[in-house]
Amino acid sequence: MSTSQSPAGPPAPGGGEPARLTVLAGPTAVGKGTVSADLRRRYPQVWISVSATTRPQRPGEVDGVHYHFVTEDVFDGYVERGELLEWARVHGRHRYGTPRRPVEEVLASGRPALLEIDLAGARQVRAAMPAARFVFLAPPSWEELVRRLVGRGTETEEERERRLATARVELAAEPEFDVTIYNDDVRRATDELVGWMGLPAS
Repeated sequence: MSTSQSPAGPPAPGGGEPARLTVLAGPTAVGKGTVSADLRRRYPQVWISVSATTRPQRPGEVDGVHYHFVTEDVFDGYVERGELLEWARVHGRHRYGTPRRPVEEVLASGRPALLEIDLAGARQVRAAMPAARFVFLAPPSWEELVRRLVGRGTETEEERERRLATARVELAAEPEFDVTIYNDDVRRATDELVGWMGLPAS
């Protein structure tokens, strides 16, 4: 296991730091959703933002739980009214965005909050909320990332190639983040993430 650390090191678990936003990003198919789901199950005290997206709903996904699935017109309205903290068109196709108001309300309440978003979104949040902690979720290796992407079986060959090209660019952005966590084991990666959030491991 290897983890890059910010100069101050990770906060002590339960150290009483004021709640602040944590942003989790990383390349496609690295397992951000899996880590977030594990965190949601084992650490219910952490609020996890639900993104809006224009992409079609996949089998097993629940509207309002995994994503808010909306039309292009509805998404346009969010953008025009400034209701998104960040948004981006991912892989040159569908748009994803983080509703602003729920994030602001949760942070004001003092509850720890997590955004699981893509690289472009993380950059927008850094500009809007520079005090947030930015965590990069990395694969154990490039070969493992390819295996996970192909193994999902949810994309066409053309889509896989597009996502792999995007992943190469995303991996190069790792130095922009405060912390890197390697997703070689979901439970361990989740525990490391909540440690950086200042929470005791379960």
